[in-house]
Amino acid sequence: MDYFKRYFFIASVLFSELISAQSWQSNIVFYGNDGKLTYISDSDGNRIPDFSGAGYKGGGVDIPEIPVVKIIEAIQGDNTSHIQSAINEVAGFNPDGNGFRGAILLKAGTYQVNGTIRLNQSGIVLRGEGDGEDPSGNTIIFGKGNTPHQRTILIAGGGSLTRWSEQVPGTKTNITSSKIFTGEKSFSVENASLFNTGDNIIVYHPITDAWINSVQGGGTASDPSWVVQDGLNIIYNRYIKNISGNTITVDVPLFYTLDKSLSQSYIYKYSRNNLKTNIGIENLRIDIEAIGIPQDSNGDENHAWHAIELKQIEDSWVKNCTMRHFGQSGIMTSTASRVTIDSCKAIDPISKIDGERRYNFNMYHASQQILVKNSYTKYGRHDYVSNGTSTVSGIVFYNNVSDYTYSSSEGHRWWSQGMLYDNISFNNPNTGYVLALYNRGDYGTSHGWAAVNSVIWNCKIGGGKSIIIQKPPTAQNYSIGNFAGRITGLKSLGAPFDQPQGYIEGTNISGLNPVSLYIAQLEERLITSIRTDEPEVIESSFQLFDNYPNPFNPSTNISFRIPESGFVTLKIFDILGNEISTLIDEYKEAGFYNSQFTISDSKLPSGVYFYSLRSGNYTSTKKMVIIK
Repeated sequence: MDYFKRYFFIASVLFSELISAQSWQSNIVFYGNDGKLTYISDSDGNRIPDFSGAGYKGGGVDIPEIPVVKIIEAIQGDNTSHIQSAINEVAGFNPDGNGFRGAILLKAGTYQVNGTIRLNQSGIVLRGEGDGEDPSGNTIIFGKGNTPHQRTILIAGGGSLTRWSEQVPGTKTNITSSKIFTGEKSFSVENASLFNTGDNIIVYHPITDAWINSVQGGGTASDPSWVVQDGLNIIYNRYIKNISGNTITVDVPLFYTLDKSLSQSYIYKYSRNNLKTNIGIENLRIDIEAIGIPQDSNGDENHAWHAIELKQIEDSWVKNCTMRHFGQSGIMTSTASRVTIDSCKAIDPISKIDGERRYNFNMYHASQQILVKNSYTKYGRHDYVSNGTSTVSGIVFYNNVSDYTYSSSEGHRWWSQGMLYDNISFNNPNTGYVLALYNRGDYGTSHGWAAVNSVIWNCKIGGGKSIIIQKPPTAQNYSIGNFAGRITGLKSLGAPFDQPQGYIEGTNISGLNPVSLYIAQLEERLITSIRTDEPEVIESSFQLFDNYPNPFNPSTNISFRIPESGFVTLKIFDILGNEISTLIDEYKEAGFYNSQFTISDSKLPSGVYFYSLRSGNYTSTKKMVIIK
């Protein structure tokens, strides 16, 4: 499987260095004259939201390296209790100051598991020695048997699908803002004195007849009773960043406009009962015993159904893992927030090629701020999917690959919001349309509008296949800079139900800037955060930050921090090492600084350049890209 590691390494290099001679920006999200991203709203207030809050600790935070505190080796027969005993032992350890108890290392070998492993305490990392096929150098959890029928092999978190419903008594208060538009973070409430900065709150928009009518019954082709029975309540899991009077500002924007005239929304403090945090799964493989081949449309279904479930969990991760021969999900999330899934492979499912199967990376009920990056699927159906209805939002699928899919990656049912498909490649698809933000009408259990305020950005569809983009009532969906045989929202051109076409721009045109919407938004947020926090934060380390925007034209910002006073130089070089410009060459006090590099007065061509910072014994060099 080293091929995939090489593939993603090469892809990342090409991603940063391939420069198009003809760069272009979207008309609705672009770098303004101040070098910052500018967003244009439509007449209803819809705009592309900020997705940068996805991932561990809210995005932009490295997954930590946790020391090993327990080592085990595979034993003959069933290893379920063997692994569970190690987890239970480490669960009894006191967590450190960062909330971690330590890592359990499963030495290379095959661990037969006849039951379900429960990683059910905070602060524990389950780590193997590799996710390859050879047990002599890799850790393989082999899910054997079918007792109970279609079980899950590994469940991490508290284990309950609560949808964050548990309230701290006495903290419910109504939202008084008449409208909170998509992308906004601030709103007014009746009584903000019930809350403090840092509180974990839930924003709750209950289903009403008025709201259901405004969205045309949820978009089902006939009877909307399924929507009403299940409940199309919109829920957002957030942290309070600031309180001013009765105005509350949260950490992550809302992904749909909340209109008080249609539904009285409210907030409450989340009690976090049995929610587990700081859990990691790393460097291992889960192979499930199953009969047949992935291409079999009547494949065996008497085996474990999910490889990994992340349930009732926050600030956690799965990294460098392979899941194989599952029936429904390689990884499924529910009541899950701020999770990173990095460099994982969900491949070769064994099942019928039919509904409720082969959701390789499956964002189920109450999944928010989930980042799936640098990952790979093969022979899936809905490879990268939201299957959790209106409680799902803020999902980012970035820099992933799909091979031989049998259906579309999509928002799957009932008003999933704020999904971003960013730099995804689909190779050799076995289906007509491969990515879809659209109305699913009476498909399944009357799925209706499956995705709203969601974006497909700079994705590539092989085999001349299609992307479907449609506009929901009161919202929008977007296709920007994608490559496909056809991108449409029209039924006459392939959409399954007759609805308005969504926003489509730059189809099959190279040179989109920024190349990645997620990376651009993340970089901008992190730099803004550094500047905002600077008067309050004292750092002891020497740091040269990534320039933003990048790529850029004509200007970019370069920020750095020096731990002690001294002489500082900041210079720009071309790819051959020739000095282009000196931005700083002077004595500076310890602290945080920002400098701007502008090419408007020079004739520098498009290409890769370097900026280098020297201060005392410290040096650091980073790469940047000019595009014209």
